[in-house]
Amino acid sequence: MEPELLAWFAEHGRDLPWRRTRDPYAVLVSEVMLQQTQVARVVPRYLGWLQRWPTVESLAASSTAEVIRVWQGLGYNRRALNLHRAARRIAAEGWPDDLTGLPGVGRYTADAVGRFALELPVLPVDTNVRRVLERSGGEFGPESAHALMDLGATVCLARVPRCNACPLAAGCPSRGRRYDPARRQSRFEGSFRQRRARTLRLVAERPRRLSRLDGEAVEALRSDALVEIRGTSVRLTES
Repeated sequence: MEPELLAWFAEHGRDLPWRRTRDPYAVLVSEVMLQQTQVARVVPRYLGWLQRWPTVESLAASSTAEVIRVWQGLGYNRRALNLHRAARRIAAEGWPDDLTGLPGVGRYTADAVGRFALELPVLPVDTNVRRVLERSGGEFGPESAHALMDLGATVCLARVPRCNACPLAAGCPSRGRRYDPARRQSRFEGSFRQRRARTLRLVAERPRRLSRLDGEAVEALRSDALVEIRGTSVRLTES
């Protein structure tokens, strides 16, 4: 199956900016941004981020407040804090042998940086890759990582796979199957997540009086170290 997959990828693989670099910092930025965020939204934000902070040292030297401001719109803002903390640790101590020791870096992200930046012989397994592996029953090496990701993202879809366009279809035991929809995430509109996002956006513009903000949202943001309360004022964390 692997030769067919790699031949398909050579023709249909996505041209994404983070695939044109072997800089572990740039790859880490892309992987953190891609957590729970669609590729199309990430591309311009990734490019803008690296233009502003082209090195791990430049990000480490920035304030937490500025990092949060620049992250606005990507959601799940704790990712920004973790990326900033990771940058500060790397700038101070160098890249660790085990990347899972960095804030916000789990097994998949560590393997992705290891494979795509450091060329380690590991296969990063995200949701798309796992889907292809489970459905096809095939065995694939680390060199197939990007191809598996693209196949899962564009052909071997979660509910209705495009088997007629799949290079693995001839030998796939799951060919022609359809799947029940996964449990959907709760709606953002009217949710507490929306209240948090709105409150953070207001505070990112300028410090605000606590009495004029959503108190529950402020407390949740403070617990996540995204904002701090000084007297009667709420502002972004400055450290």
